[in-house]
Parts: sequence; C-alpha cells; structure tokens
Amino acid sequence: MAANHLYLVDGSGYIFRAYHRLPPLTNRHGVPAGAVYGFTTMLWKLVEDLNKPVLSDVEGAGGPTHLAVILDASSKTFRNDMYDQYKAHRPPPPEDLVPQFPLIRVATRAFSIPCIEEVGLEADDIIACYSKAALAAGWQVTIVSSDKDLMQLIEPGRLDMLDTMNNRRLGAEHVREKFGVAPEQLGDVLALMGDSVDNVPGVPGVGPKTASELIQTYGTLEAVLAAAPEIKKPKLRQNLIDHADNARLSRELVRLVCDRPLPEPLEALAMKGIPPEPLKAFLTDMGFRSLLTKLSGAEAATEAIAPRVEDAQPFVHKDYETVVTEADLDRWIEAARAAGRFAVDTETDHVDCVRAKLVGISLATQPGKACYIPLAHGDAGDDLLAEKPVQLDPALVLAKLKPLLEDPSLLKIGQNIKYDLIMFRKNGVDIAPYDDTMLLSYDLDAGLGGHGMDDLAKRHLDHACIEFKAVCGTGKAQVTFDKVPLDKATEYAAEDADVTLRLWHRLKPRLGRESATRVYELVDRPLVPVIAEMERAGILVDRAELSRLSTEFGHEITRLEGVIHTAAQGPFTIGSPKQLGEVLFDRLGAAGGRKGKSGVYSTDVTELERIGLGDDAAAEVARLALEWRQLSKLKSTYTDALQEEINSVSGRVHTSFSMAVAQTGRLSSTEPNLQNIPIRTETGRRIRQAFVAPAGYSLISADYSQIELRLAAHMADVPQLREAFANGDDIHSLTAQELFGEVNRETRGRAKTINFAILYGISSWGLAGRLGVDRTEAQAIIDRYFDRFPGVQTYIAETVAKVRELGFVTTLFGRKTHLPGAKAKTVGERQSAERQAINAPIQGTCADIIKRAMIRMPAALAEAGLTGTRMLLQVHDELVFEAPDGEVEAAKPVILRVMAGAAEPHVTLSVPLGVEIGHGPSWGAAH
Repeated sequence: MAANHLYLVDGSGYIFRAYHRLPPLTNRHGVPAGAVYGFTTMLWKLVEDLNKPVLSDVEGAGGPTHLAVILDASSKTFRNDMYDQYKAHRPPPPEDLVPQFPLIRVATRAFSIPCIEEVGLEADDIIACYSKAALAAGWQVTIVSSDKDLMQLIEPGRLDMLDTMNNRRLGAEHVREKFGVAPEQLGDVLALMGDSVDNVPGVPGVGPKTASELIQTYGTLEAVLAAAPEIKKPKLRQNLIDHADNARLSRELVRLVCDRPLPEPLEALAMKGIPPEPLKAFLTDMGFRSLLTKLSGAEAATEAIAPRVEDAQPFVHKDYETVVTEADLDRWIEAARAAGRFAVDTETDHVDCVRAKLVGISLATQPGKACYIPLAHGDAGDDLLAEKPVQLDPALVLAKLKPLLEDPSLLKIGQNIKYDLIMFRKNGVDIAPYDDTMLLSYDLDAGLGGHGMDDLAKRHLDHACIEFKAVCGTGKAQVTFDKVPLDKATEYAAEDADVTLRLWHRLKPRLGRESATRVYELVDRPLVPVIAEMERAGILVDRAELSRLSTEFGHEITRLEGVIHTAAQGPFTIGSPKQLGEVLFDRLGAAGGRKGKSGVYSTDVTELERIGLGDDAAAEVARLALEWRQLSKLKSTYTDALQEEINSVSGRVHTSFSMAVAQTGRLSSTEPNLQNIPIRTETGRRIRQAFVAPAGYSLISADYSQIELRLAAHMADVPQLREAFANGDDIHSLTAQELFGEVNRETRGRAKTINFAILYGISSWGLAGRLGVDRTEAQAIIDRYFDRFPGVQTYIAETVAKVRELGFVTTLFGRKTHLPGAKAKTVGERQSAERQAINAPIQGTCADIIKRAMIRMPAALAEAGLTGTRMLLQVHDELVFEAPDGEVEAAKPVILRVMAGAAEPHVTLSVPLGVEIGHGPSWGAAH
C-alpha cells in the first residue's frame, strides 16, 4: 500500500490569487463573490490535477491520501505580542473581499475537505505543525503554495511545494537557486533582509543578495552578528552592529511554529472522495451556473437561478423547542453549523441594551425550526410561575455558543442585530459575520413602510407576530421578560428568530437584483459594530448644570407666558394649537388662516413664521409662541429628561442610534434624541455645555462644512460653485454677488436662505415667506438663480423626472429613497414628493459619507496609536469624540483626514469636503 501523502493548501494565497484574477462578481444573493468563484474553481482544478475522482465514494489510488485547506483565523497572532508593529503597515483587505471570507470557508467544506484555522497562529504555522507531525509519522508532505516563508520547511525527498500558478514543484534546489542557501538556512536570510510587507525590520541596507552572501560565508545569523566587527564594508558593519537586536527579533518573527497541538488529527484529513450533494447545494445557493453545469449538467444550472421556495410555505411552526439540557444545546449548535447560517435573537429585561440583562437566546436553523434557550427566568409569584424553572447555567451556554457565534464561516442573521451584538459583547461574545434583516429592508425599501419585525412579517410573510404585550402584559400589570413562563417565552422568542430567518430568505436575494448591495455592504452593514461601541461608551453629562438650566428655562418660560398673554389681550393655553389659532386669527385678526379637517387652524412652524413677519400684535404673539415652544421643548426633552437618562452605573447618557428610520439614510437617536438640539442658537449651545469630558479628557467636535452645498455643486455640475469651494471662497457671498450684484450683510443673509431653500425644492410661495417678499419677487429670484446656475435647474428637472418615472431617487452610493407620493393622484401629494426627491439624493449622500467616515475612524485612530480616543456621538453632519488631553492634537489631523476622504475611493467628488474641528472641556466649547 502506498505511503500516506499529505497535501496542505495555503488557503490565504489561493484567496488573494482568486480575488485579483477575476473581475468583481456577485452571487445570487447579491453578495460579492468573485474571490469565492475563483477559489472554488482553483480548488476544483487542484483536486482534478491530483488525479483524485471528484465525485467518487471510493478512495482512489495515487495522488494525495490526505488533504486540508489551511486559513488564517485572525489578523493578530502571537507575533503581534512579540512585536506590535508586525504587519502594521499592511492595508486592510479590500472591502468587497471581507464578506467573501466566510463563504470561502463554506466552499471548502462543500468539497468535504477539512478547512483548518487556529486563533493566534498564522496559516503558515499550522502548515508547519501538520508538516512536522506528518513527517514524524513517516508520511510524505506537499505544501500547495509558493510562499517564501514556507520554503523553510522543504526537506529533499520528504517535503516539497507545489506552485499551481506556474505548474511546478519546488524543492531544495529551487531555494538554493533563488536564495543561495539550503532551506534550513532560509530563515536566517529572511531575518537579515527583513520584509516590508509584513513589517519585519531586518537590517537596513541588507537585501536578498547581501543576506545570502553573509549566510553562505558565516553559516548562521548568530555567526554573522558575531563576526560583524570584522566585516570590511563600513556601512554594512555598522548596520549589523547597531541593528543586531532587530535581526534577532526578525529571526523569531520569520520562524515557523511547528510544535503546537494539531486542531484536527492527521487521520481526520483522509481523502474519501467528494460527495456531490454538499457541493451541488453550495453551487446552487451561490448561483454558480457554469460550475453546476460542470457538476451535473444543464438541468442543475436551471435550478441555480430558480427562486428558493422553502420560505414560501404558510407560516406554520411545529418545531419550537425550549432548550434546558446540555445535550439539547449541543444538538442545536450542531444543527446551526450544518445549516451554515442561522438566525439569532436575544431576550432581555429592558429595552435599553446598556441597562439590560440577558434573559435568553433564540436560534432558528430552518424556517419553522427554532428554539429558545432560557438563561435567567425567575420566580414571578403565584400568578405566573410556581417556582423558578429549570434552565442551563448562563456561563455554560455562552461558552458553548461563543465559538458558534464567532465562527467566520457561519453567517449569523439578526433583526436589528446591533442590540444583540451589544448584549453579547457585554457577555464576552462577538458576532461575525452577520446580516441584518432590518438593514436589508431599509436599503431595499426605504420609504415604503416600517422596518421593524412586525411590519416586515406582515408585509413579506403575511404573518402577525405575537405581540410583546401578549406575553408581558401592559400598564401596571406588565412584567419583564424574565418573569414570563417558559412556554410563552419560547413561543414568543423562537418566533422572533424564525421570522428573522424567513425574512432573510425573502430580502437577501433582492439585494443584488435591485442594486442595493453596494450601500448595504459599504455603508450600513459595517456601521453596526461602530454604532454599538458608541452606544456602549455613552457621553458624560453635568447633572448640576442641567438642573440649573432647567430652573433658568422654567423662569424664562413663565416670563414669556406673561408677555404672550399681554400681547394676546388675555390668557390662554399657549401649548394648545386650537386656542393659539383662535387667538391669532379670530381675536387678533391675522390674515391667511387655514383650517384642517378637524376645524382647527394650522399653527405649525411654517405658519407661525409667516405670521411673525408682520409688525402687529398677531405677529408678536406668533414670534413669542415659537420661542415659547422651543424653550418648553428643550426643557422637557433635554434639561429635565437628560437627568433621568443618566446611567446609574456609568454616570453617562447612552443614546440609542436608530439606523433604519430616517428616509434619506441619516441616523436618528432616541432616549435621548440628540438630533434636535438647536445648532446655531445660544440656547442650544448652553445645552451642549452640559455635555462634558471627564477629568484629563477633552471633547473634540468635527463638523462637515456646508456639505450639502458642496455635494449640490458636484451633483448639479455647477462650475462657479465648484470653483468657489476649491478656492475656499465664501459660497453665500458668491451667490449674493450673482443674484443681487453686491455683497453686504443683508444680501449675504438672503443668499444663504436661497442656497438652502432651492435644494429643498422650495416654491415661490415658500421662498416669499422665508424672505418676506411677495410671490412675484420670489419667483424672479428663483428664475435669476437658475439663470446664473443652470446646472441646478437641470439637476432638479432630471431628478423630478426620475422620481415620476421610477418612484425613487438614489444617492451617489446607490441608496434608494422611495417616494410613492410622486405617482399620487392629488397634486399636493405629488408636489410634496417631488420636493423631497430634489433634496434626498444630496442629503442621503451626506449621510452615506459621514457613515463611511465613522466606519473607517476606529481603525485610523488605532493605527495612529490613539488608543484613548473614541467616537461618542454623530449628530447631523458632526462627529463628537472623547480624547485624553495628551492625544487631542494628534487625533485632530487623523479625524480631519478620515472625514475629508470618506467618499473615496467609491465616489470621486469634484469638490473638496471641508471639515471644521475644535476641542474643549464641553461639547459647547468644542463645537
């Protein structure tokens, strides 16, 4: 019987070769898949070239008897602990390659070939460990790679390398030809010459030729260093003396570890043929039609593009299970692994994930098949539970789930997975990779309805989810989820995971078909962990300052009420729209009053601003009422409410950022809502003063300057505006000169109003109200604006035409905003949608750009060594950071660079992105 022959495939080398060999491709779910396709074809060809039957159940003769693909498990290994600059200069992998890594692991397993990786070790080390173990067992070994580091392992007649790119075997003679030394001396050569790619320092001035000559002459690295004082070349001699420690460090960095325990025994790598079913299922799921044709004929290719039907069944569930034994937990974990993707959801005792405690976890592996794993359900009293139910130890469950949830080859699916990610991170578990059905829906259907689970289940599955109040009650009788009986908890929680998985089957395939992959993969999905960390960090607030402001605002509100009542000729409830309308229009005779269907006069902001332009009593009441409203809202929403929002443990306020609410892609925040603090007013600034940095720290505020106007100049192709921004000119002064022939305080102010109003599709009526002129003059100004900047008029016309035809508009990153009102029968509804359409691509692109900046920021700060600086808030076009005082000046240029270049390389702008930055002890001082 032939001796065992182990083939070890350097999977990382295959991946990058596959990525660069093929143009960008997507699979049937819209996920980037060019590297996956290339890797699959390369692995298939390797198996064929090694004369192994691809679809046989009978072990063949010749070729490898054992085979495994070896991959890198993580970017950091023990070498980073040895030298923190190891591989520090390597750029991150291309963004469209990152989501392909887990799919490549799935591809390998689809061939029924072991896929091995080990946290803390590089793939080269794992290959070295298996090589030494196989050689010790008397086996022959072939490493499928051309990596120079692995050439250290070559042993004549026992271990060689296979370079599949050039179709040649590499042995000891190749090492001597290329490096001038034997394989066992190669590590010394590599240590001397260093490696700029891996940031192995080596010795300055020593390249491959010099390193080879030194080892040929002296035999070993230590011998070279010992002989350094005798070397005749002065520069080389001094470099070897000065950098001897770096050379020794480099030797350890390039030394391959070969004595670690094997993740899988050698026998587990035996080749027994490749069953066709797993491979067929994988190729079908990916939509690789040509490979399916190769596998089993053209019929399989037809199946590859047919829609999945497993989620089209009626919503019937029979397999919801409560997991309370370790054996059952293990069974569900194996089912999740076998599925390759599964839905996960957490149940807690509080909606605020920062305050919440983990109560249970649900999993769904197939539509209709889900479980609930209770962790912290307690005795709720006679009404609900007679005694504390049996459940697994939370530490045991989390320890067993951790490898599953962190396995890069398995896709985790969640609905608003940010919440679950925070809950798991609080318990020492990460989730990667993941998909989020809420974000999938948001990127596909923004503007067509809500993206919460209940809305999505009704819209896509025609299913009404169990309501939270049905299991927890309402009002005073409401209990937290840890008090819910396990049968009810299981039905509710398992359904959440089940619905999430079913929604994924419906939504994910649409991503590619509807051109939403780009915004999902580049903008929204990678933002989730960034937002999660910001929410966990929170921001410090000064309770005493808030209390002082509340008191001050209360006095001012009382004063305003007295002034308003005097101007109104009698008291009334200012906060009542009905009474305010009657005072303005009936008592004080304001013109232009309009009543809604309820018979109540409109007193919205626009109406009060219009009335306030006059100089009579009604105008005074309108202006004062606006001031009263704003101050009352700021007091109730911020200075009062923020005191209640301070976390008792952290002493900080942890706002929740909503990623799928604003129609244009902007983030919003709740509990508290920090988006509505006035930006330019003195009152708003004073509230920001209550947001403070801890002792020894400062807050940094970085704000995009006039980003909407800059994007308008680019998107509408306005040469004058592009040139003005490029030169750093004042855009409002330029507009004033173009429209009014002169620049002064009044014309610049009017120009500023016009610049922004035009971008929101304002009508002549609306502009007249803003400027305090009649409609004829307002229309003349609009006409003059379009005459001076014709690109803006063209942009508006084309955008309106697009929304009328398609019902949606897109940002530069491909984000869609659906505006169904553009096809409505009523004129008013159509015009409103058209106005939204004009601004949505601009505002949405702003949102995409700042999100891109946020995604890149943590890595940029870490790379700069700014370990104490962290991002806390995103408000409108502004990012707020907390930094140690010693890092502030170093952090600011990093923040500026990331924000200014956030659009690149995916979107190239014809105008620069300006960023204003400041710092101080409070947000108000920094802004």
